[in-house]
Amino acid sequence: MIRIYSTLVFLMFASFSFGQTVFGTWKSIDDNDGKEKSLIEIYEENGKVYGKVQQLLEGASISHCNECKGDRKGKSIEGMVILWDLEKDGDGYSGGEIIDPATGKIYSALIELENANKLEVRGYMGFSLLGRSQYWIRAE
Repeated sequence: MIRIYSTLVFLMFASFSFGQTVFGTWKSIDDNDGKEKSLIEIYEENGKVYGKVQQLLEGASISHCNECKGDRKGKSIEGMVILWDLEKDGDGYSGGEIIDPATGKIYSALIELENANKLEVRGYMGFSLLGRSQYWIRAE
């Protein structure tokens, strides 16, 4: 009986911890107007974390990165990698960058789960205290 109980407790905690991941598809929510803008896939490649726009939603105000520089200039936001090179840092991921397609500006980035279905995405220059956060909602 104790063995069955222990197994059930282990499985319950294991399933809870597996659900706690930044990986998957997220709805980006604009911190200015509160509208859902896009579906973004967060994935890992070669030990680093990336975010790619899978689909623009009705709330999206722009479809192309007209203010971007370099290879992104004038490109469709759908399919664009907007978050790159993040590495595990405690409970979150940091050390990478994020682009704001509306302005073309690139910021240092960090992401961290608020809970299983809410992700804090923070872009900043210099110090993480001097930036802004968006909260994305799990789409899956």
